[in-house]
Amino acid sequence: MTVELVNRSGALVPEVQMHTLINFGIEYMELNPECEISLTFVDAQEMEELHIKWMQEGGPTDVLSFPMDMPEKIGDVVTLGDIVISPAVAAKQALEAGHSTEDEIYILAIHGLLHIIGYDHADPDEEKVMFSLQEKIIKEWSQK
Repeated sequence: MTVELVNRSGALVPEVQMHTLINFGIEYMELNPECEISLTFVDAQEMEELHIKWMQEGGPTDVLSFPMDMPEKIGDVVTLGDIVISPAVAAKQALEAGHSTEDEIYILAIHGLLHIIGYDHADPDEEKVMFSLQEKIIKEWSQK
């Protein structure tokens, strides 16, 4: 598995855990472990710029996903895409949710991965499926 991790946020991020979590998520979703994915951490200002450019929405967001290729059949090796996370936004959300910033970052990383492979939460049924799956992946990964 190739996880390219870049941290431009100025914050400490759990890099080793991010590699193992993304690798676990890819295997869990039965994708080829040789697929490539990029995970970038940015500060709130850069995240806001990306949010405006790609989503036409103001203010920084927590995570953005940029899908590239989807495997056409099981076993295909592709570049899945890019996940961008703002640790500053994650820290605020973690405080509101009552858990650690690291836990919030784990949630956002898997949330981003699921978006890349086609999951969404535009309606309540989709949200239930996606959020349940991300919770299950993180729980199983944390118990390894």
